[in-house]
Amino acid sequence: MRRSSRSVCANIAEAYRKRRYVKHFISKLIDSDAENSETQFWLQFTMSSGYISVEMETDPNKRSEEIGRLINYMIDNPGKFGV
Repeated sequence: MRRSSRSVCANIAEAYRKRRYVKHFISKLIDSDAENSETQFWLQFTMSSGYISVEMETDPNKRSEEIGRLINYMIDNPGKFGV
């Protein structure tokens, strides 16, 4: 979970550095979205395995869903991000 959640930020940073090239920008954002989905999976897995409670899973999962919406907005609107 730590690796995938940190990778979300790192991939967004890489995407921004590659913003001159639309396809590279979008590709790195797609990687970031995939890592975000992996983070959501691990949150659900740890909850279903009993490592954390439903209450402990809810807030991080909601935040991850919001991050996913923001990443997808960036993918759909690269021109608004200096591309």
